Amino acid sequence: MEKKEYCTAIVLAAGSGKRMGTKVHKQYLLMGGKPVLYYSLRAFEDSKRIDEIILVCGAGEEDYCRKEIVEKYGISKARKIIPGGAERYDSVWNGLKETKEGYVYIHDGARPFVDEEIIERAYECVSEHHACVAGMPSKDTVKIADSGNIVTATPDRSSVWIVQTPQVFDTELIRKAYALLMEKDEISVTDDAMVAEQMLGASVRLFYGSYENIKITTPEDLEIAEVFLKRKS
Repeated sequence: MEKKEYCTAIVLAAGSGKRMGTKVHKQYLLMGGKPVLYYSLRAFEDSKRIDEIILVCGAGEEDYCRKEIVEKYGISKARKIIPGGAERYDSVWNGLKETKEGYVYIHDGARPFVDEEIIERAYECVSEHHACVAGMPSKDTVKIADSGNIVTATPDRSSVWIVQTPQVFDTELIRKAYALLMEKDEISVTDDAMVAEQMLGASVRLFYGSYENIKITTPEDLEIAEVFLKRKS
């Protein structure tokens, strides 16, 4: 029987959601009568692979998350609720400092449709490749443009993936990469894989997420998510 590594899920819920155009942060908006954040927490709570959840929320929102989400919906694995930072990478770093050795799943709380199949594929991938990212092949042709919006390249669509979360790593590897990143004066990264790539030269493996594993960013996304949710119920 295989030895199961200790798995931590860092769920990021510190974003302000400016593009949503609401006073309520996107991760707390209701979807199917429950907060968007609830759904990813429930998936990790119910997963046989996940041992612990670290919820990273906006500074000052810890009590709200504890009472209105974690305790209200019985998310018992969320034993740590910690404040995030000014940027996404600050929030990830705060979470990584609280993790145990093993594997770590870094997930956006505004992606409510992570499920056990994705979590399992991630575990199988990280067990072999150490640095893995959920994603899906692009359905659209992608153009690379310069600052004047002039097309400079059209990559072969068969090699283009749309990246999602969870992004899953050996904890020691990604913690080391982030420690190096935080020493930099200027930081320009957009996901965790980029940190591993740039700081350590790590090889990152893509695994299949789901086309439904969308991030709630705009009001239209929430409408689409409601359709997905109804289909699953």
